[in-house]
Amino acid sequence: MKVAYLVTQDRGGPVDVTVRLAATLIASGEADVRVFGPVPSRGAELVAGHHEEVPVERKGDLRAGWRARRALRAWRPDVVHAQDRRAGLVSAALRWRHRVVQTYHGVPDDVGEEWFRGARGAAGPSGYTRTVLAADAGVARFLHRTIVPAPSMGDFLVRRLRVPAHRVTHIDNCVDLPGSCPPGGPVRKLVFVGLLVARKGLLSLLEALALPGVMPADASLTVIGDGPLRVVAERQARRDLAGRVDFLGFRADVPAQLRRHDALVLPSTLEQQPLVVAEAMAAGKPVVATDTGGVADMLAGTGNLATAGDVAALAARLRALFADPDPGRTGRALAERARTRFAPDVCARRHLTLYRELLS
Repeated sequence: MKVAYLVTQDRGGPVDVTVRLAATLIASGEADVRVFGPVPSRGAELVAGHHEEVPVERKGDLRAGWRARRALRAWRPDVVHAQDRRAGLVSAALRWRHRVVQTYHGVPDDVGEEWFRGARGAAGPSGYTRTVLAADAGVARFLHRTIVPAPSMGDFLVRRLRVPAHRVTHIDNCVDLPGSCPPGGPVRKLVFVGLLVARKGLLSLLEALALPGVMPADASLTVIGDGPLRVVAERQARRDLAGRVDFLGFRADVPAQLRRHDALVLPSTLEQQPLVVAEAMAAGKPVVATDTGGVADMLAGTGNLATAGDVAALAARLRALFADPDPGRTGRALAERARTRFAPDVCARRHLTLYRELLS
């Protein structure tokens, strides 16, 4: 079986999942795999010899899309798997000659959690985003299958975008499992990982940590990631948490950074199945996050969930995290859950099953 993966970015969750999935299938010998797209910013060595550089930098670049399709057709794959929104648009024209699958990793940033869940009277997104979602719906109805990492996203596609249920399949993301290292004592080294944009909730996190009685005197926060809100966040951190927040910028060694810290916090206003949460679980780290998308499903039973956008609720969860005398117990339970759900071989087997189903 020949499987082609198409990505149009060089970094981010979809790229990391693609590299890990491709590398696992290559090692298994059960599929001939090639990744088409920019050189990945991390993990490129895992697909060395199985990567063809194909840039598609803009959705409207028709010439770049044509070049990508020509490269894919020349390799003659049995399955084409698009791993981001732009890749899905490019790959749709290949449907007549190949089995074409896409993974739907997330909705645009201005989609609110309440509207996403179908709450009555919830404010909807902008007109532009509705146009993007309409295009997403058209692509998902046209391709042979759309994979969603979180069941909540599958429900959104079927209920809101009217994608036929038989065209949607749930397969969890995959992460490396290098061995867990739960915290040996109370949490003191907290880490945030993500783009520094409003949707990730970093400013709310800084506000919650600055509330009286939340952050112990010997605790710290490390911020990994970059984005347009970095200057604002650094200014807020200097003002309210002087000397206790360290901004590292973009890092290619996120799993290693997670292992050096005690716990992860992700206060996003909307997520699907955040890769960094799965990575933290695999590392045996407790996670405080907001109840959005598929996060509650990932962290079920831990009690470390806050309502998205509620600073007081987030502060309460953080206060309890810092006060827990044995956070390692939670970390070990999450690591075991990660092994059964997010292991690369589990993910690869489920993808192979889907590919074979489509080819038969």
